[in-house]
Amino acid sequence: MFLQKLKNITTFIFDVDGVLTDGSVQVMDNGQSLRIFNIKDGYALQLAVKRGYHVCIISGGDGIAMAKRFHNLGIKDVFLAAGDKVEIFNRYIADNKIKASDVLYMGDDIPDLKVMKLVGLPTCPADAVEEIKDISEFISPFDGGKAAARDIIEKVMKVQGKWFDENPIAAESGK
Repeated sequence: MFLQKLKNITTFIFDVDGVLTDGSVQVMDNGQSLRIFNIKDGYALQLAVKRGYHVCIISGGDGIAMAKRFHNLGIKDVFLAAGDKVEIFNRYIADNKIKASDVLYMGDDIPDLKVMKLVGLPTCPADAVEEIKDISEFISPFDGGKAAARDIIEKVMKVQGKWFDENPIAAESGK
C-alpha cells in the first residue's frame, strides 16, 4: 500500500520550520530571523521541480531570505505567513487540478495537522510532535532540517524511476 502511494505522488508540499529547518530561529538585533537549511534537502527539492513535480511551500514563517531560497531552487508556489493552511491547500490543489490523494505533505507540528489529514500521504521528520507522528504514514528517520525532506523525495522519485540525474549541477543544491 505504501509503495503504491509513492508511485501516485505528483505533488510535494512542505512546511518550513521544523521540516526544512531544525526549527531554530535566530533573531538578529534588527529583527530579522535567520534559519539554517540543509543542502541535501535543497538538491532534492530542485530536482523534483526539474522532474516536473508540483512543489509547494506552506509555512507560518516569513522572511525575504526564505522566499529567495525557494525561488533559487525553482519553487514557484510559496505561501509564507500562512494563517489557514487548509484554505491555502484547498485553493492550491483546485487551481492546479491536483487530486488530494496524489499529494505528499511533510509537517512537524500542530499547525500542519488539519491539512495533513486531507492528503494522500502525510509524512513527518523523526522529531515531529506526537500528534503529527500519530497521523503520519511515513516518519523519516531524519530530524527536520537534517535531510528529512530529501529522504522522502528520494524515496518517491526512486520508486517512480526519476531520481538519478545523469548531469547533476552541484551549484543548484546550494542556491
